[in-house]
Amino acid sequence: MAALDARDVPVDPRSKERLSASGLDYRIVDMSDPVQRRGFARADARGFLDKEPDDETIRLMGEMMSERRNIGVYAPGGELPVATVDSWVTPMTVPGDAGAHIDMWAISAVTVAATHRRRGIARNLLEGELRAAAAAGVPIAGLTATEATIYGRYGFGPAVPVSHLQVDARRAGGISSPAVGDATTVEYLEPEALRTALGEVHERTRLDRSGDIPGWSLRWRRMAGLVPGDERSRAVRGVRAAGADGVTRGVLAYTLDELAEEFGADLAIRHLDAETPEALRALWAFAVNHDLIRTVRADLRPVDDPLPWLVANQRAVQVTVHDHGWLRILDVPAVLAARTYRAPLDLVLRVSDPLGLAEGTWRLRVGQDGRGIVDATADAPDVELGVDMLSSLYLGGVSATTLRAAGRISAAAETAVAIQDAFGTAAAPALSIWY
Repeated sequence: MAALDARDVPVDPRSKERLSASGLDYRIVDMSDPVQRRGFARADARGFLDKEPDDETIRLMGEMMSERRNIGVYAPGGELPVATVDSWVTPMTVPGDAGAHIDMWAISAVTVAATHRRRGIARNLLEGELRAAAAAGVPIAGLTATEATIYGRYGFGPAVPVSHLQVDARRAGGISSPAVGDATTVEYLEPEALRTALGEVHERTRLDRSGDIPGWSLRWRRMAGLVPGDERSRAVRGVRAAGADGVTRGVLAYTLDELAEEFGADLAIRHLDAETPEALRALWAFAVNHDLIRTVRADLRPVDDPLPWLVANQRAVQVTVHDHGWLRILDVPAVLAARTYRAPLDLVLRVSDPLGLAEGTWRLRVGQDGRGIVDATADAPDVELGVDMLSSLYLGGVSATTLRAAGRISAAAETAVAIQDAFGTAAAPALSIWY
């Protein structure tokens, strides 16, 4: 896990000064104070259009938020912040040996009250987070975005695309029985066992997919239907896929939505993790072959999920790819040296940055062992790009040739191909949670 505790990092003085000039107080929230905790939870719920949180919801949020660095922006005399953000330092898996990772400054709970739009608050929240992270020595920041047009201006780039899958189970033709010798079994789980399995399996699977990060207790409680006040909680069911040794190798949490016009239901997957192909096939077979199911829906699946190849009729599977994980490089040499590459490369990159944090020119040399060495240089660049596009390229989930064709990077055609060969990965990056 990350060595740095974000709670020890002070607020960014530049953002504090700017907001103070507008009569606003930008400060770290003391989540041990019941008044501040309630105000932060209410502002967060308001910002994401959730219902007013009850006491138990505030208590649970407080437990989770107490592990993070929480910032509120307050109008004079206000107990309810007009804007919020929280952050923590977490390991993010990067291409390389299993478990290879880099510390990431995770940003969440970004809200601005509708009464305080267009006052530069969001800008100061985001820029303040990035400057604080860079000053603390964290080399990269990340977030998941409810809106896709906000974060590019701060240097974030979409780096982990994911798939939304919808299966017409009646047309799919089913998923074949396990291959001979496959002893994988599927078993129902009680809610507490489901919560435990979700956390344990995710902690193992995230080590093999670049882009993923650890979950947290409240997330697994919510996925298992164990959060009071969650209207969907009683509808949550769960199963596990176990190998011949009895060890849980995959877990699926789902709900069933009854069909009004007939006897049947749609199956909505809340979370699916599997650490072996056998477990993944078994869980998909459970969902798609389930009796009386019309459609199966799942989001946040890797773009190389094998589901279309598991069913008899691929046309029964609708695949919609969308952005999910956004990254923002803060320290180019540290980030590029943290991962391994699939092909040798000798490249000079000229990186522009609207905040100046990652601005510069670097030579990346990748040897036959896949390790990169990065040095500042005055040499002419082979590729010119913004920090947002370098961030998009970083995990190998976005094609350099595609970005060149879109005019988002400036490089010769053969250079873009070389970048793609080196940065590409055998398995697509993945991020199976919102944060």
